[in-house]
Amino acid sequence: MTLADVARRAGVDKAVVSRVVNNDPLLNIRPETRARVLAAIKELDYRPNAAARSLRTTRTGTVGLFIPDFANPVYAEIITGAETAAAARDCVLMVGSSTAGGSARGYLDLLGPGRVDGLLLAGGAITDEEQAVLADRGLPWLFVNRRGGGGRHVVLADGLAARIAVEHLVELGHRRIAHVGGPADADTAQRRRDGYAAALRAGGLAEDPRLIVQGDYEPDGGARAAHRLLDGPEPPTAVFVANVTAAIGVLSALQAHGLSVPDQVSVVAVHDLPLAAHLVPPLTTVRMPLQALGARAVELLLSAPADQPVEEVVRDPIELVVRHSTAPPPH
Repeated sequence: MTLADVARRAGVDKAVVSRVVNNDPLLNIRPETRARVLAAIKELDYRPNAAARSLRTTRTGTVGLFIPDFANPVYAEIITGAETAAAARDCVLMVGSSTAGGSARGYLDLLGPGRVDGLLLAGGAITDEEQAVLADRGLPWLFVNRRGGGGRHVVLADGLAARIAVEHLVELGHRRIAHVGGPADADTAQRRRDGYAAALRAGGLAEDPRLIVQGDYEPDGGARAAHRLLDGPEPPTAVFVANVTAAIGVLSALQAHGLSVPDQVSVVAVHDLPLAAHLVPPLTTVRMPLQALGARAVELLLSAPADQPVEEVVRDPIELVVRHSTAPPPH
């Protein structure tokens, strides 16, 4: 059904139908005429032509999101929030990733100006060169869960989350608290590393480089990092893991070493994904507002001027979720 079909059914001009569909605040028609147009739209199941509308408004009604890895459940939460916010603004979210060797540059070529209203770039999914391409094209963009050049980002309070996790271990009485970190080039990993150090200082504990092992945000990386810690001369009594999926590997490594959690070693991690409650033992985590992050990213992308800096931290809610993987240290 077309605009003309609706106009004929309602007995009005096409321009009137168009202005009703677009909620034109300057349209001055009688209430019964508007009701007749709306009834015709419903009867004919009329849906505006998105392509034609984009030509008139210069908006496509589409937002792009590029993530590093579809398999990482953290990004599933961010996508959920972003999709909800996009739908509330009559937009569609299109998601791509580098999971199967795809590149941000290829995604940028596919979803350039005229195809999307803006791009969200999550984690470390884009290089400086690709960022320069974005700037040249004049396409609105925003980093999500990562700080980067250009001063356009929305992130979480990663340092605060790390402090909450480590302070919990300090309050339980732990003094040898290890840290399994994230990738060296990950902005989130550095901020969590800083929060770990700050919590140790606040608890009157000295930082021991032997208790800090760089890992990644994957179970295998968490396991490798934990094995390195446990093979040392003075293993820790507690481990703060930078990411919940890496904590899965840490728990398996502890089991392989014959260590009981939490009787001999406590474990706490950032991000409270649904899987955390079903690990053995159920994992103590710091819950982060991942869906709120995705939603706020869409809001800022569509509302903030493309040529101005956007630097925002989504802080609420952040809370410690205590389960069965943390306890006082063994005596």
